[in-house]
Amino acid sequence: MTAATHSTLFPRVPDSADAVLEGLDPEQREVATALHGPVCVLAGAGTGKTRAITHRIAYGVRAGILPTSSVLAVTFTNRAAGEMRGRLRLLGAGGVQARTFHSAALRQLQYFWPKAIGGSMPRLVDRKVQLVADAAAACRIRLDRGELRDVTAEIEWSKVTQTVPADYALAAAKAGREAPRSPAEIAQLYAAYEDLKRDRAVIDFEDVLLLTVAVLQDRHDIADQVRAQYQHFVVDEYQDVSPLQQRLLDLWLGDRDNLCVVGDASQTIYSFTGATPDHLLDFRVRHPKATVVKLVRDYRSTPQVVHLANGLLSQARGRAADHRLELVSQRGPGPEPGYTEYPDEPAEAEGAARRIRALLDSGVPASEIAVLYRTNAQSETYEQALADAGIPYQLRGAERFFDRPEVRKAGIALRGAARFGGNDTLLDEAVDLPSQVRAVLSGEGWTSQPPAGSGAVRERWESLAALVNLAHDFAAAHPGATLGDLVAELDERAGAQHAPTVQGVTLASLHSAKGLEWDAVFLVGVAEGMMPISYARTDEQIEEERRLLYVGVTRARSHLQVSWSLSRSPGGRPNRRPSRFLNGLRPGSGNGGGRTGAGAPGGIERGVPGRTGTGTPRRTQRAPARCRVCGRTLTDAGEMKLMRCEDCPSDMDEGLYERLRDWRAVQARRSGQPAFCVFTDKTLMAIAEAAPDDEGELARIPGVGVRKLNRYGVEVLAICAGQDPDEGDETD
Repeated sequence: MTAATHSTLFPRVPDSADAVLEGLDPEQREVATALHGPVCVLAGAGTGKTRAITHRIAYGVRAGILPTSSVLAVTFTNRAAGEMRGRLRLLGAGGVQARTFHSAALRQLQYFWPKAIGGSMPRLVDRKVQLVADAAAACRIRLDRGELRDVTAEIEWSKVTQTVPADYALAAAKAGREAPRSPAEIAQLYAAYEDLKRDRAVIDFEDVLLLTVAVLQDRHDIADQVRAQYQHFVVDEYQDVSPLQQRLLDLWLGDRDNLCVVGDASQTIYSFTGATPDHLLDFRVRHPKATVVKLVRDYRSTPQVVHLANGLLSQARGRAADHRLELVSQRGPGPEPGYTEYPDEPAEAEGAARRIRALLDSGVPASEIAVLYRTNAQSETYEQALADAGIPYQLRGAERFFDRPEVRKAGIALRGAARFGGNDTLLDEAVDLPSQVRAVLSGEGWTSQPPAGSGAVRERWESLAALVNLAHDFAAAHPGATLGDLVAELDERAGAQHAPTVQGVTLASLHSAKGLEWDAVFLVGVAEGMMPISYARTDEQIEEERRLLYVGVTRARSHLQVSWSLSRSPGGRPNRRPSRFLNGLRPGSGNGGGRTGAGAPGGIERGVPGRTGTGTPRRTQRAPARCRVCGRTLTDAGEMKLMRCEDCPSDMDEGLYERLRDWRAVQARRSGQPAFCVFTDKTLMAIAEAAPDDEGELARIPGVGVRKLNRYGVEVLAICAGQDPDEGDETD
């Protein structure tokens, strides 16, 4: 059995309705048995809200109270909907519909379009950016890439708040929106965008909701048909509902009140998209007889992590803060959260990589470690640091597991082996299900040992290894299971998007980490200007940034590291300071001191690049980097690698640079890594300009480092000397 993925459990389906309730705490049981009338579940992070609502649905179905086909559970992401379907299947309620708002609306719109509108339904476009760009061209408005993205976001916000182009300026001013262009220009672009869609006979995702709302409002016969189908509704992450989604939910419900909503106002982090916690906070106003259940028992995080999370919210202000939940950890004690200050961002990334290596060496699986940051632009530094340390990683937000080409091919191979395995010599010596899967997948690229390095080759191997590990778990849970049984399991999981865990440290933005959890979490870049982000200016925006950090903290089960850097680049001015949200919580920052238990040691560690010892490191001052041509102080990381301003004349040997690029391409193919993981373009340019004669000169070039010097130094120096590094070596 490989250690490539975390074990996937296959609990037995409960044999009765009462068995569904076993293992629930009193509050979760209250949720599960409250099957009539409006129910509002206020659920803190890690308190088992998904467990409570899936057991509620399953209990109702198994007890014969809720017909399977009459329940519609809606949430906000395909992953969350897939997880819900997977859990319901394991509880014996696999026929229940669990979908996103958009998926449920699209299904209804496709079904009723011929009856309500007639003809063929317009094509659905999954990306608006090109349409917005075309609209800008039609309006003769030039937009750069950032403005294009921001204008698209404004159009999306307008549509989910049901704002038409003519009303945009007033609505944006009322909401305090900071538009990328003047309100008049945004309104003009919005109107042109809508005209283009009509001309091209296409609709976007927001149109799916708008059109479904219009059909249900205008066609009472269709609304009655939908309401006859769905009589019980469950809404997860209710704090993220937009006005348009709430309108659709109201139309689904009609005059009934069989509604269960679940949410936490302290995890409202998508208000920029139109989400508002007001529907959650006003639920008792709209439904005076509602049953309200609060879940505060935190089963995810240690008391130390929970203490920090509660401390963050204790300083919050505003309406959501007035309804915050005080979490109570149900776990044993763990390590104190760590706080580390670094001189610059590369040093911070290297420090995180060293700590991750230590966790891996201590037995923490890579899949149980995450690095979370405020913006996606921060990921590259951490990708580079992890690649340099030989640590596999995966970027959150990549394509879904069952959509990966290697997984689709593996599924085809397994299905073929299940049908015709008797004629497959690969299976002659396979004595059980796991060995059969290993034999089949060995033909797709799986090996008993992972390939060296990271990149595409490692990612493909991790996908196949996840299937191998799934086969072990499935066979252990279902003795006597056949290859055909496993294929059926994979088909069901693919339909539910219930993927096995892929090994590799997760790199993700704080927004995309919502709903996930890991044993160890690294919150990086927690400095003013990044957390809160520089463009968060109003009290409401600042409080949303605080909630975003709260979400990040509550992703950690045991290990939590919080870090920040004093400057962006090595040698830069150290003018950053830790986030205001840590005041009074981290040691040495005021009242509270961040202590969570008697005798807690406290103190902030000062991170030093390259340090591997275990003592208390001392921060060293770096001399500012200066351009070797004009003498100007350098702050840009790329310029610092070149040791000159981008605009200053270069004395680079173009021929040497091209030879280095060709060599790098070969190395990248051999290791299965992206080319930049070998050396970035800027580092190659710096090498070509310096043309080093020995290891000492090569080591002084920023971007080389000890590990790359040991791995590539001999070959790079050979290229610089005009030699062929591969001469006489064809078997690397």
